[in-house]
Amino acid sequence: MTTRPFRFGLSANRPRSVNEWSALARQLDSLGYHTLQMPDHFGPRLSIAPALVLAAQASTRLRVGSLVYDNDFRHPALLAQEVATIDLLTEGRFEFGIGAGWLRREYDATGIVFDPGRVRVDRLAEALDIITPLLAGESVTFQGRHYQLNEASAGFATVQQPHPPLLMGGGGKRLLTLAARRADIISVMPRSRGDGSGLDDADAAEDAFLEKVRWIREAAAARFQVIELNTLVQAVTLTDEPEREAERLADEWKMPVPTMLASPLLLIGSVNAIAETLLARRERLGISYISIFEKDLEPFARIIDRMRAFTVSAG
Repeated sequence: MTTRPFRFGLSANRPRSVNEWSALARQLDSLGYHTLQMPDHFGPRLSIAPALVLAAQASTRLRVGSLVYDNDFRHPALLAQEVATIDLLTEGRFEFGIGAGWLRREYDATGIVFDPGRVRVDRLAEALDIITPLLAGESVTFQGRHYQLNEASAGFATVQQPHPPLLMGGGGKRLLTLAARRADIISVMPRSRGDGSGLDDADAAEDAFLEKVRWIREAAAARFQVIELNTLVQAVTLTDEPEREAERLADEWKMPVPTMLASPLLLIGSVNAIAETLLARRERLGISYISIFEKDLEPFARIIDRMRAFTVSAG
């Protein structure tokens, strides 16, 4: 397995003023983060496209990305136009993350049908067949099960060619197999529950992630060497007593303490210990692109500072 340099992303979308959002982008740049990422959910949140363009304008180095667009919320032709616009206005610093959708309550709240997982993944595969040529500036005629287009021209050639880096995230074998064949970056996560109620914490153990990486490796074959592996860490806790902190979180995560401490979704320990953990996980799992939530911005910045010798600029 090729050892990739570390990259660090932060997922944020809390509403802020223009000045505050721009200041956040500059802060991330100064602290050594490589990417400002945004999820795609309904509610009191900033919209992805304008927010990422503004963030990129505030920094000449910081990359921006969607983590991830829900394919079911937009027609692929509309999404292709949005992706091409973001890539142009950020001067080629956009990472295009897309997923099949997983949180049923958002579907129910907006009247969007929440189909079984296999259907959502198949629809995502069709969407990619449409979006990719649109991002090359081609018109598309497509007759599929889920989408039908007739000489649609809804995008334009992106700055990054053949398209912005494609990030796909998920935890089930069907979705990870699709990602292994199509994506440049794969965000490895626990599988979502079949009823759409959320992610399955029982699928967050290191052994589960090892199996997911094996699925990716088998499906990707020779192209596995060019795939960058990511995960979105759910909590970063700096402490000199990691076992005690894990015990405190055990009821919430419903995992034994040793399993929690080894889970790629959690970082618990001192700055030095977590830096060593990230190095070890990169060796075992190949995960070199670490994303965190904005609640952990400050503690994780200390870890980035400790690991500067292992990072490279994303610019």
